[in-house]
Amino acid sequence: MPKQAVCLKIPKNYGEKAIVLANKLGIIDKELEIQINQNFIYVPLVRQPSEDMLKALQSQIQEYEITACAFQEKARKAKTLIEYLEDKLPPHLLASLPKSMDVVGDIAIIEVPTELEKHKGLIGETIIGTHKNVRTVLAKAGAVSGTYRLREFTVIAGEPKTATVHKEHRCQYHVDLAKAYFSPRLSHEHHRVASQVGEGETIIDMFAGVGPFAILIAKMRERVKVYAIDINPEAVELLKRNIRLNRVEGKVYPMLGNAKEIIEKMLVGVADRVIMNLPEKAIEFVGSVCKALKADGGIIHFYSFVKPSESLDDIKIRFAQTVENSGRRLEKIHFSRLVRETAPYEWQAVIDAKIR
Repeated sequence: MPKQAVCLKIPKNYGEKAIVLANKLGIIDKELEIQINQNFIYVPLVRQPSEDMLKALQSQIQEYEITACAFQEKARKAKTLIEYLEDKLPPHLLASLPKSMDVVGDIAIIEVPTELEKHKGLIGETIIGTHKNVRTVLAKAGAVSGTYRLREFTVIAGEPKTATVHKEHRCQYHVDLAKAYFSPRLSHEHHRVASQVGEGETIIDMFAGVGPFAILIAKMRERVKVYAIDINPEAVELLKRNIRLNRVEGKVYPMLGNAKEIIEKMLVGVADRVIMNLPEKAIEFVGSVCKALKADGGIIHFYSFVKPSESLDDIKIRFAQTVENSGRRLEKIHFSRLVRETAPYEWQAVIDAKIR
């Protein structure tokens, strides 16, 4: 509902100067939106300006008028977790509250510091109470580890589950966080890579998981063939469900097994593009990828971790040397960047490379 308020009406050419001055005088109503039309700016005020304030305005602004107008209230900024819990936790613990969380479908994932362990239930219930789409809160109970890249979780609030349906870029994915790796933080990468794929390409997604690269590519392009490989049988079952759910049968081909073995037995020389999203071990598979690419070459999307003792340039040099040792040539690195921080001073990086 619009709200009536005293306001400062000034010509647009005086707008910036008037706003700065009114702000210095402490009379702008910051809960209301400033209004602008073709000729004037209307600045909402918390009160009628005093004589001294009017003199200050007159000294710097030649034309103005004090009047009354209807203003829209500003959208209220969402409260932080600290603000919700500031009267429920000791002050010394508030600084340790999680500053961020991942949301997969209707599941929120947080990291609970040791000093907040006995308060994790309260934290979880607060998250559910303040995020209408969250039904479960999981606390990380270990690092990502093992061949299947899994992490242990503890349910700290809501429904006791790890399975959900996640929506991303107009696709839907059955996800089970306890059974198959999935990170919502790679959403931008999924779309960035998929956007580069051309019609008629053959792609190998070497570590496909539940399919966020492969399925998005198939949804965005009419004529593609994507071989989606994963060694985790649970991930491949979810991938098959997601292929059906997103109606990309005949474009995405799920394959269970070791990517290196599958390529060398079945997919030599077929690929225009290969996605290598296994940052901890992708360098070990570069030789197989070089065999998978067509004779005239193709594109590799190579992911790696950048440790505290190295740089992105170090990763590029190692990647180029491995390509050359595999009998191919790195023609050009089209793109590279640090994708996300995965641990203190450790980053996941990506290199998009043209290989001949």
